[in-house]
Amino acid sequence: MQTVLFHETIFGPIHSRRLGTSLGVNLTPDDGKICSFDCLYCEAGFNAQGPGTTGFSPRQEVARLLEDRLSAMRERGDRLDVITFSGNGEPTLHPDFAGVVDDVISLRDRYYPDAKVSVLTNSTRLGDNAVAAALAKVDNNILKLDSAIDSTVRLLDRPNAPGFTVEKVIGQLRQFAGTGIIQTMMLRGQWDGCHIDNTREEEVEALIKAYREIAPREIMLYSIDRPTPARTLEKIQAEELRTIGARIQVETGIPVQVN
Repeated sequence: MQTVLFHETIFGPIHSRRLGTSLGVNLTPDDGKICSFDCLYCEAGFNAQGPGTTGFSPRQEVARLLEDRLSAMRERGDRLDVITFSGNGEPTLHPDFAGVVDDVISLRDRYYPDAKVSVLTNSTRLGDNAVAAALAKVDNNILKLDSAIDSTVRLLDRPNAPGFTVEKVIGQLRQFAGTGIIQTMMLRGQWDGCHIDNTREEEVEALIKAYREIAPREIMLYSIDRPTPARTLEKIQAEELRTIGARIQVETGIPVQVN
């Protein structure tokens, strides 16, 4: 079974396709995975590998480790474009996520004021007022919406909550109109005897309708770039992604970034 990718609370910097030179913040365990989705394509593997033993990184420890890394990087004259909340699961599940965001913004301002703070979230915690307020503070609030069709999300993203609905998520995403960034993974393949393809006409039409309702400042379309725990998934090639992205941009008026 594919296991977690990140074995540190602060990792990198690494080069991100979408964000540039990125220093990662992993709030979830460094020896297990905790997530409210169990995506077929998650580079950190399936949730079945377990939550590990180290738990969520304490707020004070995150701040200490980040300050140590930022101080050392600035001393060496290293470049930094972005500090990104990512890691082995969903960062907004951290019990003091809002406090950690405040600390990261403060440290960014002190050491690398031109760098951006980004959060990659699966959008399942937007109903929590503290989480939503924290996401509103960051420069790049990157919110997952892989499909606007419930059956596809249940097959592809596999939400843990039995009551999950796309309609509810879209309604919550609307609070970030003009500021949020919607990120959509495009792929096709097979899983559990079912065909998956969110590039189909029905899927693209539903996404366009959802994007119009949400009205984000930007849309990010991307496809598989690393090994996935479900081996039966197919990467969408760049030319096809660009074609889909161009259509979405024309029909929504929202800038689309394709990676």
